[in-house]
Amino acid sequence: MTAEIIFASNKLGYIKDEQLELMLTKFNLGKLISSKKTDNGAMGQTMFVTSTEGNFVLKGNPLYKGQLIEERFFIENLEERTSVPVPTPYIIDNSEDIFGWNYSIMPLLKGDHINSNHLKTVLKFEDKIKIAESIARTLSSFHKWKVNDFGELNTETLEITPFNNSYTQWLFRRIMFWVEDAKKYSVINDSDIDWVKSLLDESEKEFNNFSSPTFVMGDFKPGNFLVHLGENGWEISGVFDFTNSYFADPISDVIKMVTYYIDNNEREIAKHLMNMYCSQLEERNAIKKRLKVHMLHQRVLDWGSAKATKMVTWDDELSFSKWTEAYTDVIESLIE
Repeated sequence: MTAEIIFASNKLGYIKDEQLELMLTKFNLGKLISSKKTDNGAMGQTMFVTSTEGNFVLKGNPLYKGQLIEERFFIENLEERTSVPVPTPYIIDNSEDIFGWNYSIMPLLKGDHINSNHLKTVLKFEDKIKIAESIARTLSSFHKWKVNDFGELNTETLEITPFNNSYTQWLFRRIMFWVEDAKKYSVINDSDIDWVKSLLDESEKEFNNFSSPTFVMGDFKPGNFLVHLGENGWEISGVFDFTNSYFADPISDVIKMVTYYIDNNEREIAKHLMNMYCSQLEERNAIKKRLKVHMLHQRVLDWGSAKATKMVTWDDELSFSKWTEAYTDVIESLIE
């Protein structure tokens, strides 16, 4: 399930203080002081809980069997393999006697989201550059976790289940599936399809030649990490939510942050991030071609979601290919 696109959400629903008190008592986490649903994150599955022993995050009502198990697996491995702050200990209660569903409880990490109202007014250009550098270091650290197979985690065996056929076929078929799905909610014409297929054809050789799968967080975006002002400037102080993690092409993890910077007219920050991240990588032309496909992958998901929910925030007259091309073309200018 790790590599699936999930749009459904099992929200926490109404939770009583008495239930939270039972949870805290069960794990010796002190007495309840306060609680609050999180504003953004984990598809309505999370809540802040403050007790006499500290600040915690409750995550519950899993979207699928094994969600919490796989998240703990990734968190524990990243804690062991990297110095990136992740929410440990990650405690799982498999019983359903308190809330009616199983859940996890983890410590609340320090810091703020870079897109919070507070930091939007505080961060200067040089601060954003430091954060981009910290993002590059964090992702590079994640991607040192190398594996032998492209695939997703089997939550029963905690081993990798390889994708059917090849990673290239899995990714390309996935993109075409979501292009076809988007046709249910929007106009995607033959010229759009031809453009997509052309972009895939141009990169097929580079994907077929890529044979070094690593851990991929799959959802590295402003809502899933925190920053704080440390001794050496602004830096990442915590990363969380590994529901979409799998093992594949590591450079796909930069796409959501590149998109964020483009949408906020901060291409110079995006360029700095990319060149910091790619500084130890070779074959820049191959990287650019693969990045364009990863950007296409993200764009078709965003297009389909926005059209389906009627939350379009761009010129609705733009064709899918022209809209997406505005992002894929930027890739060329981001990597020196």
